[in-house]
Amino acid sequence: MTFSLKLTATAIALCLASGAALANEPSEKDAIAMAERGAALIKSKGKDEMMKRINAKDPDFVQGSLYVDLRDVKTGIVLAHPYNPSIVGKDLTDVPDANGKKYRREIIELAAAKGKGWVDYQYKNPTTGKIEPKTTYILLVDGVVLEAGLYKK
Repeated sequence: MTFSLKLTATAIALCLASGAALANEPSEKDAIAMAERGAALIKSKGKDEMMKRINAKDPDFVQGSLYVDLRDVKTGIVLAHPYNPSIVGKDLTDVPDANGKKYRREIIELAAAKGKGWVDYQYKNPTTGKIEPKTTYILLVDGVVLEAGLYKK
C-alpha cells in the first residue's frame, strides 16, 4: 500500500470512528423518552419506586451524562439524584448556576405553567467533571418534576 493510500484509509477510519462517537451522544429525543419512561413508572408504581430507581442508577434512567432526577414541584426539594446525593432533600430553588441564572426556579415555574418544556443552564457534567452548558427536558407528573438533561457540545 502506498503512503497516500494508507493516509486516506486512516482518514476514512477516523471519520467513521468520530461519526460513530457522535451517534452515541444522547439526543433531545433520548431525554424526552427517558422522562416519559419515568412518568409511566410513577403512574404505574409510584414516586417512591422512581426515587429508588434513580438513586440506584437504573440504566433505564441513568445513561452516562443523560440521567433523570426528580424534584417536588411545590417545594422545589430534590427527591432523587443519581450523581449528586448530597442535594437530595434540599430546596435549591434559588441557588444560581455559574452564570447567576436561577434555573431551578425556572424549571418549577415552567412545570407548573405548562407541564413540560426545556430549560437551559450551566451544570457539572458527571462524565467530564466540568461545568458545561446543559439543556433539560422537564415533565410534570403527580406533583413531581422529572428532569432529563443533555450537555451541549
